[in-house]
Amino acid sequence: MKQSLDIDTIAAVATAPGRGGIGIVRLSGPSAREIAETISHRTLEPRLATFAHFKADDKAIIDSGIVLFFPSPASFTGEDVVELQGHGGPIVLNAVLNRCLALGARQARPGEFSERAFLNDKLDLVQAEAIADLIDAQTQTAARQAQASLQGEFSTAINTLSQGLLALRIYVEAAIDFPEEEIDFLAEGKVTKQLTDLCHETRTLYENAHHGAIIRSGATVVLAGKPNAGKSSLINRMAGNAIAIVTDIPGTTRDIVREHVEIGGVALRLTDTAGLRVTEDTIEAEGVRRAHQAIANADLTLHIIDDNDNAPGSPIETSSLVIHVYNKIDISGRPPGLVHDTQQPSVAISTKTDAGYADFEKLLLATLGIHGSDETQFSARERHLVALNNALATLTTALRQFEASGAGELLAEDLRLANEQLGEITGKVTTEQLLGEIFSSFCIGK
Repeated sequence: MKQSLDIDTIAAVATAPGRGGIGIVRLSGPSAREIAETISHRTLEPRLATFAHFKADDKAIIDSGIVLFFPSPASFTGEDVVELQGHGGPIVLNAVLNRCLALGARQARPGEFSERAFLNDKLDLVQAEAIADLIDAQTQTAARQAQASLQGEFSTAINTLSQGLLALRIYVEAAIDFPEEEIDFLAEGKVTKQLTDLCHETRTLYENAHHGAIIRSGATVVLAGKPNAGKSSLINRMAGNAIAIVTDIPGTTRDIVREHVEIGGVALRLTDTAGLRVTEDTIEAEGVRRAHQAIANADLTLHIIDDNDNAPGSPIETSSLVIHVYNKIDISGRPPGLVHDTQQPSVAISTKTDAGYADFEKLLLATLGIHGSDETQFSARERHLVALNNALATLTTALRQFEASGAGELLAEDLRLANEQLGEITGKVTTEQLLGEIFSSFCIGK
């Protein structure tokens, strides 16, 4: 069991800033019960809601409300935890908090309650991060996936994979330790098959985590192309609102237009840009420069092309994903839907008639890596993807080397390393720097 380095009692306002009907001051640590009983002048029983007046040192009433006491170890943090639930005004909440601090508590750091829950083995690191993801969820899908991670779905998948690596490592090391056996256990094919299966499982888990990471953080999508290709019409259709001016005059959009939308449960940060062309107009030229800058920072670029334009322009240069969107097919006569005769993902639509738009949305999500139902998925972060990718690279190298040399010692070491890389995800392998980076981004009071 991991133990927190801090054994002092911490306190913080646990509800969101601003005014509300109810506000909560949370305490955690060895003196939590004593401080709460001093403030409330009541003897607290475990998990029994107790009405009390919260009093200052001179017995003046600061507020009135409910006190709840959760004794160690059956609490969120694994320590004694008390919640003082009063009125949700910032002045009164700060007064209650200051009273707790005056009685010996310390102001909690951002995320310190969740950090103590992790250190006291109440949560693993994935579950702790899922709390912040649930709070920050931008869509219902993101909230469901964060809840899945909080309930342990991602952690279970990691632990199952880790157990498979450990079992194979034990088998390999046993074969190394007993070379006098007549059967060459490493050469009989079992190890190669199991290692191949583990590579496949790791790759599948990475793909699922990538899906969860996109759902969690959303994606930046930039609409780009020549003037009058229909960029503003498309962003208006995606937003369901006329946020960009649409005219037949080339160069109408000169500055960046941004909007947040949700498609298929994914939060998208849309950016409409100035038409890409050479111009002597100073203001429009600045808009074109900003358009190229937005493209460079995009997760996905939608290259909008007028399907009636005989000179649709040069391909957009970017390291991000690109979809070609052939617009105005109500004029050109091209059939709506996916276009299969191009190397780039492409779709034909009409923003005027809506033809092909459903196929456009499906292609957009598929290009971002979103396939099928999200119900069995979980939230994930960039650091999880890095660790899974590192583990997959280690296992892939291990498989190639083992097939070439059959060296069990090297394989056992690679399996150990891959297991450590997976352990970074759940927190079995951690550093103080990693914990500081993760929990410092949490809300105060969580």
